[in-house]
Amino acid sequence: MTDQFAQPYQRIVQDVLDQIRLGRLKAGDKLPSTRELAAHYDVAPGTVQRALSELRSGKAIYSQQGLGSFVRQPESGAAPAPATIEALAQQLAELTNRVEMLERQKSQDD
Repeated sequence: MTDQFAQPYQRIVQDVLDQIRLGRLKAGDKLPSTRELAAHYDVAPGTVQRALSELRSGKAIYSQQGLGSFVRQPESGAAPAPATIEALAQQLAELTNRVEMLERQKSQDD
């Protein structure tokens, strides 16, 4: 869910946050190195460093000198569980289908 008009570092931040929300990255998980992230996102290491800085200031990750960056334990109530997100996504899809069906019926009646 990245915005194509966002700066490269913002896309990295959003991608990491999405991975945390979806449960792909969990508290204590180590993030790839700056070099690996730069290669993955095809950006300069400085861009990755800026993204990591944003993630640290947003308290999503923490870094330890010489060890790397890790996903921080979320504060209680900070983010819904992945199962909750999936349930909400399914409800949204069902509601979208209903609205589309109602709109089709309305256009046929007109």
